[in-house]
Amino acid sequence: MVDSSPSITPEQLAAFDEQTIAELALRLEDDDYPSPFAGLADWHLLRALAIHRPDLARPYVHLVDQEPFDEE
Repeated sequence: MVDSSPSITPEQLAAFDEQTIAELALRLEDDDYPSPFAGLADWHLLRALAIHRPDLARPYVHLVDQEPFDEE
């Protein structure tokens, strides 16, 4: 099966500024998406920003759950 989801580009990440990342974080905090996939797409975007633009994403890193968890 081929993954048809759009990938996050360096240009997309570079286009973010303090206002646009705040809007992204607010959407994630509100968690009011038409589908789970829309929320997951924003989560992946914030995660990519946390990796590639940590200075910009630092205030919102709490929204990116990177802690390991035990499924038991």
